[in-house]
Amino acid sequence: MDKRTVANEILLEDAARLMEEGREVTFRPLGSSMLPFIRGGKDSVRLRKQPSVEVGDILLVRLAGPRYVLHRLIRKDGDRLTLMGDGNLSGTESCTVADVMGTVTAIERGKRTVKPGNGRFWRFLKPLRRYILGIYRRLI
Repeated sequence: MDKRTVANEILLEDAARLMEEGREVTFRPLGSSMLPFIRGGKDSVRLRKQPSVEVGDILLVRLAGPRYVLHRLIRKDGDRLTLMGDGNLSGTESCTVADVMGTVTAIERGKRTVKPGNGRFWRFLKPLRRYILGIYRRLI
């Protein structure tokens, strides 16, 4: 199988179209904003368009720019959503339900497939993230 590099805008817009058709898509995200649960450039994620989103879901959203993020939903106020990467110490993104392209249904780590949790315990540990992530980054 040939590996190709495709611009985010092309890849993610095609992925959004496929998810709108009810299909599941898999791709390998980049970056470290979802550490330690999604390792950028190593893990792959499977996404599907869901009828609704819940706090704790990992969402692929289209922000202004266009800019795309794969972050966890930490607050839902009607149609307004607040997201934050698990590997981020601060900073959030705001969007609406209409900006959601898909929800992560599985994380693939090599031959192992993991169902994403809701991150409740990790969100509880937010004050300690700096130290936990510092240790994690030294170990990987």
